[in-house]
Amino acid sequence: MTLTTSSMNCSRNDVVLLPIPFTDLTSRKVRPAIIVGRKGTDLFLVPVSSVLFNTDFPLKEWQGAGLNAPSGVKAQLAAVEERLVLKIIGAITVVDRQTLDERLRIWLQL
Repeated sequence: MTLTTSSMNCSRNDVVLLPIPFTDLTSRKVRPAIIVGRKGTDLFLVPVSSVLFNTDFPLKEWQGAGLNAPSGVKAQLAAVEERLVLKIIGAITVVDRQTLDERLRIWLQL
């Protein structure tokens, strides 16, 4: 897979596509994620999955977020360089933002 390194203007709550490495680092697959913050060119994100039993909570308005299938948010946090984002496909809605904010407070014990 060839990575394009373009400059995106990613914002909090954007749903983006980016290459995610497999845990054994042998390959990677393009996956969706939600931006939850940024510092300079580093983005903090949570992964999204259509395998709902592997997620912490489902997105109620997944179609409005630009996703192709019912999806949920995984209870994981990652930091990546913004240049790795391939595409912004949408943004989560107010209802899902509220749930995500509540879960972030719980996960991070804020």
